[in-house]
Amino acid sequence: MEFKLSELQQDIANLAKDFAEKKLAPTVKERDEKEVFDRAILDEMGTLGLLGIPWEEENGGVGADFLSLAVACEEVAKVDPSIALSFEVHTMLCSWPIWKFGTAEQKAKFLKPLAEGTKLGAFGLTEPNAGTDALNGSTVATKNEDGSYTLNGSKVFNTNGGEADVTVVFASTDKSKGAKGMSAFILEKGMEGFTYGKEEVKMGIRASVQRELVFQNVKVPAENLLGKEGEGFKIAMMTLDGGRVGVGAQALGIAEGAYNAAVQYAKERTQFGKPIAKFQAISFMLADMKLKIETARLAVYKAAWKMAQPDVKSYSVDAAIAKKYASDVAMQVTTDAVQVFGGYGFTREYPVERYMRDAKITQIYEGTNQVQQMVISGAILR
Repeated sequence: MEFKLSELQQDIANLAKDFAEKKLAPTVKERDEKEVFDRAILDEMGTLGLLGIPWEEENGGVGADFLSLAVACEEVAKVDPSIALSFEVHTMLCSWPIWKFGTAEQKAKFLKPLAEGTKLGAFGLTEPNAGTDALNGSTVATKNEDGSYTLNGSKVFNTNGGEADVTVVFASTDKSKGAKGMSAFILEKGMEGFTYGKEEVKMGIRASVQRELVFQNVKVPAENLLGKEGEGFKIAMMTLDGGRVGVGAQALGIAEGAYNAAVQYAKERTQFGKPIAKFQAISFMLADMKLKIETARLAVYKAAWKMAQPDVKSYSVDAAIAKKYASDVAMQVTTDAVQVFGGYGFTREYPVERYMRDAKITQIYEGTNQVQQMVISGAILR
């Protein structure tokens, strides 16, 4: 059992770290305060190969693995969780299902430019009345005589919405069949009838964009059906397993970013004639933060490693554990980091308040942590 990254994995981590520190760090505070999503940042990540890490070279990727992707997402999230989110959604929620279920033609048309970073991806599942209850959605795809589909409905909380060139969208093709009546489609920006509604105003991850997707008689060619008709729910749930590994990596990075800031501050901040890090109350707090981060790392890395193992039939439980534990750790560590800073931690002068705001959503999206408990307990009792 190895507990160190391979040379390629470490090189990818270093590349992401260097990019985050040089490109993201100087503007992260400004973009958060102005609530601005900068598409050019994702384009530059694509040029560096960061948007195609786990895909084969023939599909436009780097030819690495999912652990490499996880460590890259972690490094980006240490500096800018908003960009880490756009990165994770693009790769794990849009590119992955096309890689896993797409035809050779779909991979050439959609996966290759996504992997190369010339196109940005998104994922449309959640609706106003259908979050955790995904089958309760009202978006419908009606099959036409020529084999195409007409899509009507809407999706909300769509990360990269309005910016993405390619979006994997789920719709009901036969309500009477329940889980087997949902199908997945690949939509392209600019399709007639495919428009955008309101942009969300959020507590955290404010330098990412979430917009409503609106479908009004959108004609989707038959060749844009992803997988087979009726496989949509399966595709969505399998895609979310990988997405939860990505959220775990993002949460891990958030916790590390806040922890690093707290350690530096504790060493520099002097009270009663000595750095506050010398007080047991603070040093023990930092020790507990470190403990939680390292145990979260093991859960996230294990789940990411399992994703690439050909003999592993399912990594759903590992993904749920990684997502729930790492996101809980992110919330705990960022809260403690604010406490270490004291009154200054509650101001926007320092980054820990932003980390704390950004951490909260990791306990909610891609399946709330209560859903993860359902997945884990269901596996235990099955």
